[in-house]
Amino acid sequence: MNIRDGGCAFPGCHRVPKHCHAHHIRHWAEGGPTDLRNLVLLCGFHHRLVHHDDWQVRMAPDGIPEFIPPQYLDPLRHPRRNILHRAAT
Repeated sequence: MNIRDGGCAFPGCHRVPKHCHAHHIRHWAEGGPTDLRNLVLLCGFHHRLVHHDDWQVRMAPDGIPEFIPPQYLDPLRHPRRNILHRAAT
């Protein structure tokens, strides 16, 4: 996750891996596996946001996490990515 995400994967977040937690895209209590395809790095703030707001996380076909905003932020719910960490690599 550190290599793939480079830090918090939430769009626009600059947090580095040491300030992040692993988040299960499909929650482990619902049968979500603990493997790279189901995990994403999130800082504490964005981890809580994903759990308590209407943001959704999914893994895109190219293996990069995407975040789908709530309808009140984007009526068409266009997927978003954090490109900040990729620009540095």
